Amino acid sequence: MNITSIDFFAGALCSTFVPGMNTSKMEKDKLTQNGRRTFLDKSLVRTKFSRAGITTRQLIFLLALVFCVSPLISPPVALLLGLVIAQFIGHPYLHLNHKVTHILLQASVVGLGFNMNVTTALDAGKDGFLLTVASIFGTLIVGILIGRIFKINAKTGYLIAAGTAICGGSAIAAISPVIKADEKQISVALGTIFILNASALVLFPLVGHYLSLDQTRFGLWCALAIHDTSSVVGAATKYGNEALEIAATVKLVRALWIIPVAFFSMLIFKNKGGRIKVPYFIGFFVAAICLNTHVPAMQNISNAIVTISKGALTVTLFLIGCGLSGKTVMSVGWKPVVQGLILWLIISMATLVTIVYLH
Repeated sequence: MNITSIDFFAGALCSTFVPGMNTSKMEKDKLTQNGRRTFLDKSLVRTKFSRAGITTRQLIFLLALVFCVSPLISPPVALLLGLVIAQFIGHPYLHLNHKVTHILLQASVVGLGFNMNVTTALDAGKDGFLLTVASIFGTLIVGILIGRIFKINAKTGYLIAAGTAICGGSAIAAISPVIKADEKQISVALGTIFILNASALVLFPLVGHYLSLDQTRFGLWCALAIHDTSSVVGAATKYGNEALEIAATVKLVRALWIIPVAFFSMLIFKNKGGRIKVPYFIGFFVAAICLNTHVPAMQNISNAIVTISKGALTVTLFLIGCGLSGKTVMSVGWKPVVQGLILWLIISMATLVTIVYLH
């Protein structure tokens, strides 16, 4: 693609999506003396985008976002692309990032329910139930002990343990008001979890293939050992549809433990009156599975819904990567990261050994 064709594409894109940019006038302005048309030169691009209020950083971010919607980009690559933008360009809409990723993640998980069957989902839930209970309380106990060894703030250490035990950022968001954690404690816990999530999304499929895990075992391992739902679904999507179905179901059953763990947390920190954020989207996920199983008409559009949901998940991981700037990573400090890393390694290896040899 030469410069002229790129300029033409940029002009068409601007006239369509950016208000106040008149490409017909632009083309007239660019008519040369011999009557030939040269659509956009660099100075004109800068002028037009400047008038429309679009900075270079915003343009690069938006083009990368559109690129992530395409089927060419896998979830791990989208996360990596987001990390690159965070380190070298910066997120131009960082103030909106948390809310948008929260909504997109929930919507994509609900959409993935249209690719599942009630019977299979129930079987997956039953198979992982005992492991889920044991891993949740084991992770909380070990996490609290590691936090005390490294002399980490009690609430910060507990949030890291809870995020590792249940469902990452969602668990931290639900439990933090119950224990009355402040903004700094929440930010450190979230930063630690997201750093490890980014690693898990890339490492788990590699380890799974190296150990020749079948899709059932890999899906169960993802659900038990990866913190956040987005990374669980992203890693399992890359491994296969069966792994995705098992991982999503077991992870969302695990997420329901937010409620009893929140009450348990209230007792530990002796706080009363704290609000518990219930993950209501899990109900919509269950409804999607039921509709896909029992309403034949839904099966005509379920493939389209699942495709859109996978695209939304890829975009979610891109946005999560964009939010992990160097400043965010540095603000976490080494002790919480070490606590989270040790805890994550323990739970990953323990669940892997259990699944491979006992399941």
